[in-house]
Amino acid sequence: MKVDELFLCWLSESSTQAMLRDCLRRIQMPERGAGDAEQPGPRLAAAAPDPAWRPRECEGPGAPGPTPASTALPVGAASSARSGPPVRGPRRSGGTRVVQTRKEEPLPPAASRSIPTFYFPRGRPQDTVNIDAVITKIERTFAQFPHERATIEDMGRVAKACGCPLYWKGPLFCSAGGERTGSVSVHKFVAMWRKVLQNCHDDAAKFVHLLVSPGCSYLVQEDFVPFLQDVVNTHPGLAFLKEAAEFHSRYITTVIQRIFYTVNRSWSGRITCAELRRSTFLQNVALLEEEADINQLTEFFSYEHFYVIYCKFWELDTDHDLLIDAQDLARHNDHAISTKMIDRIFSGAVTRGKKVQKEGKISYADFVWFLISEEDKKTPTSIEYWFRCMDLDGDGALSMFELEYFYEEQCRRLDSMAIEALPFEDCLCQMLDLVKPQTEGRITLQDLKRCKLANVFFDTFFNIEKYLDHEQKEQASLLRESDSEGPELSDWERFAAEEYDILVAEEAAGDPWEDGYEAELSPMEQKLSALRSPLAQRPFLEAPGSLGAVELYEYECGDDDLPPS
Repeated sequence: MKVDELFLCWLSESSTQAMLRDCLRRIQMPERGAGDAEQPGPRLAAAAPDPAWRPRECEGPGAPGPTPASTALPVGAASSARSGPPVRGPRRSGGTRVVQTRKEEPLPPAASRSIPTFYFPRGRPQDTVNIDAVITKIERTFAQFPHERATIEDMGRVAKACGCPLYWKGPLFCSAGGERTGSVSVHKFVAMWRKVLQNCHDDAAKFVHLLVSPGCSYLVQEDFVPFLQDVVNTHPGLAFLKEAAEFHSRYITTVIQRIFYTVNRSWSGRITCAELRRSTFLQNVALLEEEADINQLTEFFSYEHFYVIYCKFWELDTDHDLLIDAQDLARHNDHAISTKMIDRIFSGAVTRGKKVQKEGKISYADFVWFLISEEDKKTPTSIEYWFRCMDLDGDGALSMFELEYFYEEQCRRLDSMAIEALPFEDCLCQMLDLVKPQTEGRITLQDLKRCKLANVFFDTFFNIEKYLDHEQKEQASLLRESDSEGPELSDWERFAAEEYDILVAEEAAGDPWEDGYEAELSPMEQKLSALRSPLAQRPFLEAPGSLGAVELYEYECGDDDLPPS
């Protein structure tokens, strides 16, 4: 209801109109009292009855009564008409003044001011940081360079002078404008770093400030390219990629997708300071300096994991345009995933970009998310991934209709394999006992995250191979596997390690990587064939020293298509 309509409703109330008439009489009474002295008395009595009025009316049965009453009434009326209003006026205004004075009494604002600041979007300020001492240390470091200018090769020492991990050197160099001129002056760097220290008070805020584009407060995928290119160029564990610069963009794309897969819990495509703080990404960046074997950093940077993902994608991408359609993806793992789930993946429920909607294809970046989610269905992101695919109507819950929709195809595939399928009603009872949803008749995302066997639930409805594997195991053994604690490998790490060993063994034996691959190698393939055997040994070569420009998604694929390195 609008304000004017509310006012009209209030004005039309009978009680409101009676109050307004009474107020109007009170306003008009002093003006009319001078001309008619007898009317204000009864009007006042009607408006505000006096308790002494009725006894006088009741006392007058005798003859003498009217005379004193008639003489007393004009006196009261006269006093009310001439001197009453001025006396009553100040009393009402005086009472109003008292009320206003009470309202104007200052409330204790000290209570609100005493609440300490509890929100620090750029980190909690630290009194122990001596900015001038840090700047002095940086200036001493720059004094050791020619003309007090630092190149990208010198930025490692500068990063240490700033108190940052070694592999912050790339973002520090770029943030100070070094990628444009090839070097950074001491004055420009000191001005940049002083601003960072004054505005950013923890590592997450500093890292975001160094990588983001001007005017942004969050990280997008392209912001990580210069940082990761520096890692590729200078980390000893990736030195064997020196002669295969064409694969730098593939490796960088894989790492970026793994970063967003793990860190960007909001699925927004934008990593904020808060998300970075809650993740272990910065700890992994610090470990790059300590760990010479890049494959030990399995959460983001492992080259072996990249190699497995890229080889799996290469198997499906028959035309090698770095795009695959639904028919290509359906061949993954010997058609283990149902066609209904393949259609849901290509519906845009878990993919970004216009290629899916316009051309019905997904990119290599989308495949990274698919493969990690498919091989490890226990992580929060993978549970969200498959929940989005199964939630057909997008209402945030899986209904019995949606479960039956996916289970129908599983039954048909089991029948074609001469395996008796469990009736849906029995399967549903098993799944409800497994998940134990809080609301009867619907399974929410939180229900699946609380369940320790979410992988069994998902495989039952769209992965025939893994469903049969689970059926052969007892539920007690599955629970023991999910309850295992300590340095146990995750499902993804176990899968990647096994697949990498198989691929290296095939290459060492000289087996063709793919049907038809025994054809004559192109010049590019001949150049990269030498990289396959060193994968198991990973010799350390001299690392290149300059940053390279890498396009994240735009690949020019011509005659020299890239096979897996």
